[in-house]
This record gives sequence, C-alpha cells and structure tokens, in this order.
Amino acid sequence: MALLDLDPSVVATARALAARAAEPVVSLAKAHTTVAVERATLRLAGITGADSTHRAGDVPWVNRVIDTVREQCGLEHGVVLPAFHALREHDLSTLTELAEATAAGQIQFRIPTGKDLTAARKASTSAVAKGLKSVDRNRAQRDKLITKLGDPAQRPWIYLIVATGDIDEDVVQAQNAARAGADIIAVIRSTGQSLLDYVPEGATHHGFAGTYATQENFRIMRAALDDVSKEVGRYVRLTNYASGLCMPEIAVLAGLQRLDMMLNDSMYGILFRDINPIRTFVDQRFSRQVHARAGIIINTGEDNYLTTADAVDAAHTVTVSQLLNEHFAHEAGLPDHLLGLGHAFEINPKVPDSFRLELAHALLARELFPDAPLKWMPPTKHMTGDVFDGYLLDGFFNLAGVLTGQSILLVGMMTEAVVTPFLSDRDLALKSVRYVLNAAGSLAEDFRPAPDGLIVKRAHQVLGEAVDLLERIVDDGLLNAIADGTFGLMKRPADKGKGADGVVEKAPEYFNPASEMLEAQGA
Repeated sequence: MALLDLDPSVVATARALAARAAEPVVSLAKAHTTVAVERATLRLAGITGADSTHRAGDVPWVNRVIDTVREQCGLEHGVVLPAFHALREHDLSTLTELAEATAAGQIQFRIPTGKDLTAARKASTSAVAKGLKSVDRNRAQRDKLITKLGDPAQRPWIYLIVATGDIDEDVVQAQNAARAGADIIAVIRSTGQSLLDYVPEGATHHGFAGTYATQENFRIMRAALDDVSKEVGRYVRLTNYASGLCMPEIAVLAGLQRLDMMLNDSMYGILFRDINPIRTFVDQRFSRQVHARAGIIINTGEDNYLTTADAVDAAHTVTVSQLLNEHFAHEAGLPDHLLGLGHAFEINPKVPDSFRLELAHALLARELFPDAPLKWMPPTKHMTGDVFDGYLLDGFFNLAGVLTGQSILLVGMMTEAVVTPFLSDRDLALKSVRYVLNAAGSLAEDFRPAPDGLIVKRAHQVLGEAVDLLERIVDDGLLNAIADGTFGLMKRPADKGKGADGVVEKAPEYFNPASEMLEAQGA
C-alpha cells in the first residue's frame, strides 16, 4: 500500500530523465568491448585453468590468449574469430590446448576471412551456446531446489557476511550461520581483488579480510550451502561480487556455479576503486546480461555513497543512482524481480528525528521500486566501537527494515569498526534480527505516517531534489557528473582510472556470439 502519496507524474518524470541521462552511456557501452568482456566470452566457450610456470605466479590461460591476440591482431574484431580460427588451423581440440600452445609461442593469431571466417563464427557460436546452456541448467536447478525446499517464510531475507580468507573456514561459518537463521550468505572478497585484471584459479586459503572469488571457491561454497539447505529445510542463497576489473568474468563464473546474488553496481568501481568509467560501463552491461540469463539477483551499491557523503544532504543522490541503476538493468534485460537496489541506514544518530528521516528514505525507495528486492544496509559510518550503542542502533535498523517492507536485510554487527566479527558477534546480531522479526514482523500493516508529517514531506523533498539533479545530469552528461563528484563526493574523469587501457572500440565487423545471444534474450 502506498503511504507517501507520491505524484505519479513526478515519478514518471524522474524515470524519463534517468533514461535520457543513461542513454549516451549505453550507446558508448555498445560501441566498445574490453579485455574482460572478451575473457568472459572465452570462459563461456570453455577455457579453464592457469599457466603455473610463470615466474610471477599462476596466469589464467584466458589471459594468455587475450593478451596475445591483442598484441598480434587486436581485439577490435573480438577474440573468438582469431582464437577459433587458430584452433582449427592447428588442429587443436580445446581452448586450453590453444592457450598452452600460445604460451609456448607456437601460435600466430590473425583475423580469418572467407570460408575460414565462416568456420570460426560457427565453431565459436557452438562453444558459447554450450556454456550458456550450462548457465540455463543451473537456473533450472535453482528453481527446482526452491520448489522442493522452499523459500524463507519471512521477509526480509536475512543476509549475513563471512570473511575469513580461507574457503574451508568460510564453509564452516556459512553453514553455522544458515543454522542460526541466515537466508543469504555473502562471501566477501579478499581486499584488493577488484583491482586484479585476472581471476585467480582454484581453492584459496590466504585472502585478506575476505576470500578470493574463484570458480572453485564458488563451487565449494555452493555445494556446502546445498547441503545445509536440505538440513534447515529452506534454500540458502549465495552471494559474491561481480565488480572491479573482472566484472564480466566473475558474472560468467557465477552463472556456471549457480550463485544466486551478485554485488553489481553501475558506478561503484568508478567511484570507490577508481576504475575507468568507460571500462566500468562496458563491463557492467555485459555482466548484467549474464545475470539476467542466469536469474541472478544483483545488489547495487548506493549505500557506499553515504559513507563518504552526508546521508541527509546526499539522500537524493542515492535516489538518482537507484533510478540510473534501474534503467541500466532494464536495458540489459534484468527484470524488476532481479533488481536488488541498495540503500542504507547511515544518518548520524545525533541528528534530531534521525530515525524518522531513515524511515522516509527507506519508504521512498520501497514505493519507487515496489517490485524490486531492495537491499537495506546497516549502519557503519557512525558506529563508534561502543558495542552497546552499536547493538541498539542495529536494532533500530532492523525495525526500520520491518516497518518499510524491505526485501533483503544485511545483518549489522555491533563490532563494526572494531574487529572482523567473531562467530559470537554474528550470533548476537542474528538474535537481534530474530527478535525484531518475531516481535514486529507484521507491524508494517499498522504503520501509517501522517500525510502532512515529517516522513511524507521528507520523501517528497528527496524525490524533488532527485528530479532537479537528474535534469542537471541530462544537460551536463552523466560522465561529466561523475567527473564533478556528484556521487559520493568522488571525482572520476572519463579518461582516467585503472583499466582504461583495456577498453577497445569495436570494428564494424566485430563478432561476439555471447553478446549476440544475450542481446537476443533481452529483445
């Protein structure tokens, strides 16, 4: 039930402006590819493994092939044409064999023509289609398991983080968290992985404040959560991070290993990891097309803006980003039920009426995006190390989530800003969530903010400020707005940032069967 009496014409104007602001960026993304998109395509086509002989450590075979193709004939036509032509020309059976021969200096890549071109297109299309069929089977398997085991009985779903650095220890913590009531397990990535331009290989045990996102780690954790799902009688979902310089590849690996949610924001890498804006927008479009195919719920990162900007003054920038994320997602084929837009409980608790303002912001998000599984993030910025204050603040956060009908509730920790949480911290945090859900789980049906009260007026004010900002962005251009520090106070010029050298403008004859198949699904 709508509680804010938002003007439908203002809401429609906001969405129309977001579409206009996003369209030049979508056009830019369509006109370019990146090394990560091309690597993701070869992963769909079946390449696996790494070169363990390299002096600097393991180098994924897919990086070997992409780097050599780019050096010898460029990526303007895509990687699959020269790669599959070389596969046939040298009578090799697999892309991994091709990578080994490439590393040995035995392959000279070139763009095929005539019959060779036709053969390369056909072979690469068949290989990529096989990879996408694996993604489709995993989506069907998820649906079967949810039908058999059931979803959690309550909303919001309880989302809990593990971050040990060791995949085996993560499994222990994740299964215990599920037994204690967690519905979604998020495995935090090792510090700095988003800036690696390759995906590590195999199971890992040495991450820093998190565990490396690898295909094998995905497989291990998914299997462990399948086991505990049967034990607890509900399907426990798995989350990781499709962001950073390997966003498209990690999206593909998530689809191949049946992950259920992925952190995937259109601007997070730009603002908070200083990744080149064009690289990010190209990569996020492809990754979202993969997520749409895999039925993976994305989680966007608007909560991060409020850790660097004031949560009251910058509230409208969160709404603007949500509207942009919505448009980018829809354009890539993601429907509303896979669109986990983010927002956060980050107003300074010393601000008068801070809780009422939080309710206004949360209700605004809920009513603007009624069919989206919104992800509500706990307080972090104003956690002081006083665990008693922190526990109380997290309790208010949980109550706000119930009152405003949030979909995904990330469990707050009273030791935020003190230590990486202990198991005992998680137990106490889950106890708080369970108490609020049991005591006030249906309170939303009784909650009616006064039509002329602070909550309703604040929501209207934030929406109006969002429309004003979108008008300025349409006039100035989204890339310029990002460069000017509009979001999260971070200034990121379009021609700067990490990974800029991995962006390639497509030639007229560019060919990528993954892109063609994924475009077709959203048509």
